Amino acid sequence: MANGQIRDYVFGVTNDRDIARWRLHSQLLAAPVAQAEQVVSSLLAVQAENPSQSAWAVATRTASPRRGDLADAIADGRVLRTHVLRPTWHYVHAEDAGWLLELTAPRVLPTVDQQLRPLADRMTALTDAVEATLAAASDRTRAELAAALADRGIELVGQQPMLLLAHLELHGLVCSGVPRDGEHTYALFADRVPAPRRLDRDAALTELALRYFTNHGPATERDLAYWATLTVTDVRRGIAGAADRLVSFDHDGRTFWHGPGDVPTSASPAGHLLQVLDEMYRGYQDSRWMIDGEGVVPRVRETAIGMALVDAQLVAGMKRTVSPKAVTFEVRPHRALEEREVEAITDAAARYAEYLGLEPRLEVVDG
Repeated sequence: MANGQIRDYVFGVTNDRDIARWRLHSQLLAAPVAQAEQVVSSLLAVQAENPSQSAWAVATRTASPRRGDLADAIADGRVLRTHVLRPTWHYVHAEDAGWLLELTAPRVLPTVDQQLRPLADRMTALTDAVEATLAAASDRTRAELAAALADRGIELVGQQPMLLLAHLELHGLVCSGVPRDGEHTYALFADRVPAPRRLDRDAALTELALRYFTNHGPATERDLAYWATLTVTDVRRGIAGAADRLVSFDHDGRTFWHGPGDVPTSASPAGHLLQVLDEMYRGYQDSRWMIDGEGVVPRVRETAIGMALVDAQLVAGMKRTVSPKAVTFEVRPHRALEEREVEAITDAAARYAEYLGLEPRLEVVDG
């Protein structure tokens, strides 16, 4: 513990706020890059369950947010939207998709396959049919693929088409294709990523640890285990492989890992309007609440679809409503907001609205 306390002093980390503010920089929210492709590559993966709001999660990390930036990268196949890391959508760079799938899919697939048990005896036929359909004509929507299966006498109901395609994505057989009128499509993985990068397991664990802690750190081994659906034992193997390129310190009884460099002492811009699926929240589990240093946020199931951060602290829930001319951000504070915090949120609303090409409207709702 004494060594950890010395490290805390040397690196300037004295409380949860310091760690949260540091993450704004490592996650590019306070150190934006030029393009969406760089954001995805740097963060390794960005949760993308909600396409419109996850697109902002990427765009807000660029110096000049532009709606076509990520869309172009997906259309070109440089960035994929697919199931990887956890049983949900993520944006991932095409160069990383192959080795990340091989590393993380084995522990994710049981969750998906359990729900596909009624189709277990038809999985080979279903796989062959989807692959044949996409080989004949790529970039098919989920509805079109379900219709093609129905034409072959295979009727899927409810969530079965989605689960089947998630299964095929996790096996590296299909992935996102060229979007059509903003709608997600599917293509053969081999067509979109003809020469996937491959790593042996130890090299993959090392690269995962290095890139996660560099661009999500400071974070704990359990944060990474959650993020990548891996065992803590595997995470420790990765940390051991990357230890010469990572730095650690102890804080509040836990060890935090990060890339080398000075501790950021400020963050600009100060305000951010983000979805609760954003990496600043969903990128952690063990140390997620560094963004609530005051302990004012109820620890209950998320009821708001968004959050307002000021100086890396979660000060309010946020709901976004889009109309033809304006976007309204309804903000419900977790405590009384200071004037500077309202100004920071107002500035964040203006940036978000400019990205959408709409007029910003901010409503602060008490109670």
